[in-house]
Amino acid sequence: MSENTVNEPVTAKRVNPRLENYKMIWKRLKKNKAALIGGYLIIFFILVAVFGPYLLSQFGQYGPYQQNLLNKLQGPSAEHWFGTDNFGRDIFTRIIHGMELTLWIGFLSVLIGMIIGVPLGIISGYYGGRIDNIIMRVMDVLLAFPGILLALAIVSVLGGSLQNVIIAVGIFSIPAFARIVRGSTLSVRKLEYIDAVRALGASDFRIIFKHILPNVMSPIIVQATLRIATAVLTASGLSFLGLGAQPPMPEWGAMLSAGRTYMYEAWHVAFFPGAMIVLVVLAFNIFGDGIRDALDPKMKQ
Repeated sequence: MSENTVNEPVTAKRVNPRLENYKMIWKRLKKNKAALIGGYLIIFFILVAVFGPYLLSQFGQYGPYQQNLLNKLQGPSAEHWFGTDNFGRDIFTRIIHGMELTLWIGFLSVLIGMIIGVPLGIISGYYGGRIDNIIMRVMDVLLAFPGILLALAIVSVLGGSLQNVIIAVGIFSIPAFARIVRGSTLSVRKLEYIDAVRALGASDFRIIFKHILPNVMSPIIVQATLRIATAVLTASGLSFLGLGAQPPMPEWGAMLSAGRTYMYEAWHVAFFPGAMIVLVVLAFNIFGDGIRDALDPKMKQ
């Protein structure tokens, strides 16, 4: 027996190029186990920063500023997981509250650098000529100073505070974004479709925000991820020197500075804040490297 088959028209499935690109990036990223570990750690740190202080206020026994001089410099125990500092404050509670400060400094300072540096880089690369020379010479002046020294000079002028640290780290992040975006803009500007769009009468504003900016987002994302680690390390260094967050704020750099006096008799006072700084910086660095390889596989080669 033969069966009659009806040939139905086959409709091509519409493919979203942007969605497929995201899937390909995620597929490459999953192959990098170290980057995944870094990404999971970052998510964990963000969750701790958002929900940790609230949970401690509801279920914890100690506050970040609560002192008990009778229990000062106590080692890790079931009552005090990370021990107590020289004022008898619970180090674990202070580290959880310090997570919010640390990530806030990192994200906000990098955001400041992006908001200023990315437009400067695009304008410099797109228009070129005298505008390019002026912007890049200013960036060269800022890059002539090591990042920590530039931030130290800015904080010394503005005064030691958490807000001034964020401003200082944001300022020294501007040249990094400006230079990398300028280089990417120079490459995109030479593409033929940019000339075609310009020939059709598109304005510079439309070309920059609709055609150039989306094509330079990959290096911006990579630079932002890696820059957060640098911002956290720099802010902790300034606080360690007494120019950042002021006591009794539970900032890790300030806690590390206070704990160095007691390293021989109470190692835990300096160890746990220092270990948290290392973990956060390491997580952002390895995740940033993984993002770079996933967005541009040729970089790995």
